[in-house]
Amino acid sequence: MIPLIFDIKRYAISDGPGIRIAIYFKGCPLRCAWCHNPESQSPKVQKLYTASKCIGAQDCIEVCPEDALTLTRNGIVTDYEKCTLCGKCAEACPTKAIEMSGKLYEVDELMQIIERERVHIEHSDGGVTFSGGEPLMHPEFLIKMLKACKEKGLHCAVDTCGFAPAETLLEVAKHTDLFLYDLKMLDSSLHKKWTGKNNHLILDNLKALATAGANINIRIPFIGNVNTHEDEVRAMAEFVAALPGKKPEVNLLPYHNIAQNKYNKLGQVYNSEEMREPTNEEIGSAKAAFVEKGCKVEIGG
Repeated sequence: MIPLIFDIKRYAISDGPGIRIAIYFKGCPLRCAWCHNPESQSPKVQKLYTASKCIGAQDCIEVCPEDALTLTRNGIVTDYEKCTLCGKCAEACPTKAIEMSGKLYEVDELMQIIERERVHIEHSDGGVTFSGGEPLMHPEFLIKMLKACKEKGLHCAVDTCGFAPAETLLEVAKHTDLFLYDLKMLDSSLHKKWTGKNNHLILDNLKALATAGANINIRIPFIGNVNTHEDEVRAMAEFVAALPGKKPEVNLLPYHNIAQNKYNKLGQVYNSEEMREPTNEEIGSAKAAFVEKGCKVEIGG
């Protein structure tokens, strides 16, 4: 089954080494409370609406074949019992106040887009990163893309939360140069509270990937009141340091409350009350904990 792609980021500099093109798959098994790409969670097409862009032109209403749109004092309202997400309203909207998230691409189509970025990729020792959402939810298509990229001599990275069957992860590893592997916390009950799933599979898969000799960067979303506690940081540092093989580089990714607008566009509630940006002291202390265990640490990336 071909997955939906919700974004293609050119000139990406935070998704692996060099300048890259990042392909974002829709669909994710986790529901992280801090998720900055809420449109990535559902594997289905979704509609985003930005009220501040709407000028009330009503072109969208006129083209809707299901009569699912209404202009109100709060802007355009969609009746999702009628809406089939055909996208005609987004095509007709003159200000792009309505957007559709999720588009089908064949492998050849994506490769043509990737090839157009080759000059930037080659000059910077960059490559292609497959992200999401969770790309491991679509292993057949992902592996086809990885093979196609390798045939062109392109460096391939996979950004994953690690929540997938171990056999899937290890098969993908055969065609992947670098894993950007999310590690959110060690405490399983806290992991379930904040993401909707426990982390047993994620931690087991990380160990299996390291045992297989994969090249791994650990990426830790660092969030005040979530995983900045000293005990939790120490537990993560000890776990990473104990992984077999070469110690992976660690990227601490400080949380910023910048996702509210996307949730508004989707008509979803973003509850950020318990979360906060980490302090400089917390970031410095966490970095020191990993360095003490022999890990190279970068803030951001």
